[in-house]
Amino acid sequence: MNPTNASATNAQRARLAGLIYLIVVITGILSLAYVPSQTSVPGNAAATVDAIIANKSLFRWGIGAGFVCYLAFLILPLALYRLLAPAGRNAALLMVLLAVVSVPISLLNFTHKLDILSLLDSADAAHVMGQGQRDVQVMLLLESYRNGMLVAKLFWGLWLLPFGWLVFTSRILPRTLGILLMLGCAGYLIDVAGRLLMPGFAESALSGYIVLPASLGEIGICLWLLVLGAREWPDARKA
Repeated sequence: MNPTNASATNAQRARLAGLIYLIVVITGILSLAYVPSQTSVPGNAAATVDAIIANKSLFRWGIGAGFVCYLAFLILPLALYRLLAPAGRNAALLMVLLAVVSVPISLLNFTHKLDILSLLDSADAAHVMGQGQRDVQVMLLLESYRNGMLVAKLFWGLWLLPFGWLVFTSRILPRTLGILLMLGCAGYLIDVAGRLLMPGFAESALSGYIVLPASLGEIGICLWLLVLGAREWPDARKA
């Protein structure tokens, strides 16, 4: 294999991974950030239910975007493995394993949101349960959904450690992005521990910044892969 072909192959693999990553990023922002911002009023069950009812189509689209996000996230580490495995196959396998484990957790967790839709679509629910009890049930389902996300978030953080290490050691991508990804792992783990062990952590100033390195690293690596691709391997490390 000559160097020109090796470079083209690496570039193609990188841009494919970047495209899949972009799907994950866009649908993840929609599902995890935008839709909840429009359909949730913290601490107010009645207002939250009213917001979901008023934006029920958006709530459904948020679930659909989540399905797309996690199915793409199932493919993403496999695409990254093809690109980064020459930098360390054990680390690449660990990266795939930790990412893939989160997918069934995340997908099954959407049953809580589907249950909310079933509850709100039922014409008899408010009459039989009473509107106040129905609203409390919706809030309990949302809390169960957030608890499931906390479990998934553990693996969203853990996979970034071998991923970042591979980026850092490969030298076919900027080492700064690898450092951000590894810091992102630490940020996710601190966030999970804080939410689990420290009541009120979610409302603290720290919680808003602790996962920032992960966001910068993941969006940065996504755009770098998609736009600039990756450098060729030295002859000794070609796949």
